[in-house]
Amino acid sequence: MASGRPLAELALARGRCLRIGSPLVEVTEHTGELAGQPVFWRSAPAEGAPALYVHGVPTSSDDWLPFLPLTGGLAPDLPGFGRSGKGGQNDYSLHGIASFVERFLEMVGVERVKLVVHDWGGAALAWAIANPERVERLVIVNAVPLLPGYRWHWIARTWRLPLAGEMAMGLTLKATMRQVLRPAFAGPVPRAFVDAAWRHFDQGTQRAILRLYRSAPEASLAEAGAGLSHLDAPALVVWGAHDPYLPPRLGDEYAARLRNARVEHVTDAGHWPWVDRADLIARIAAFLQDN
Repeated sequence: MASGRPLAELALARGRCLRIGSPLVEVTEHTGELAGQPVFWRSAPAEGAPALYVHGVPTSSDDWLPFLPLTGGLAPDLPGFGRSGKGGQNDYSLHGIASFVERFLEMVGVERVKLVVHDWGGAALAWAIANPERVERLVIVNAVPLLPGYRWHWIARTWRLPLAGEMAMGLTLKATMRQVLRPAFAGPVPRAFVDAAWRHFDQGTQRAILRLYRSAPEASLAEAGAGLSHLDAPALVVWGAHDPYLPPRLGDEYAARLRNARVEHVTDAGHWPWVDRADLIARIAAFLQDN
């Protein structure tokens, strides 16, 4: 990381307290059940509408450990990822993620949220478009583009191919993952980041990734985002410029389609910009807490 504490120092056990700044905040871990499958999430106390953090591929709610102590809120593992259920009957699709968000919020009894999405977590924008009155603030970070004109990157194109995708997954070793992820960071690939991603990269997660990408031809992304202009909540679009998968113009296009958004390009950061630039964590937290 360019600055701040390494992710390995941010790991939490159940109910353990973590101090990042002040005051001391308790982050707890939970397991429930949705549609017959276990769902894992982390939470921290929040005033008013909680932040809802939605991660992408191939990671989990581990991504959000630096944020929760600052903002409070909820960070689930999506179906197929982390410690949530990975059954073959799960709906691993863009609209499956949107449906999961609805069912998860119903389970935890939350009506309004401050939504934060990254990578495939951007599928939660389909839920937000259908429920704009439930979104108090919005942060989009290098998210899968629900926008016209995008073409999948080369890794996604491989995963979308039958047999080739399965072979690519089957041949992925921890060292391979590190090499594939290297272009996604402006600096060195953090060892703790790879360790966290690899820990949950089992056959269930591999299957979820393949189904997710195969469920989404490019045209379906634009269709899902057709109602982005319905979202009038204050929005912050953060885009790491050294993203090999999602070019910076997509951040501008997201901001242009939202009613009340500003975009921040981070020149010395990649696909997970807050990992390259730890100062972004406090800046995103400040935006979420600005009333």
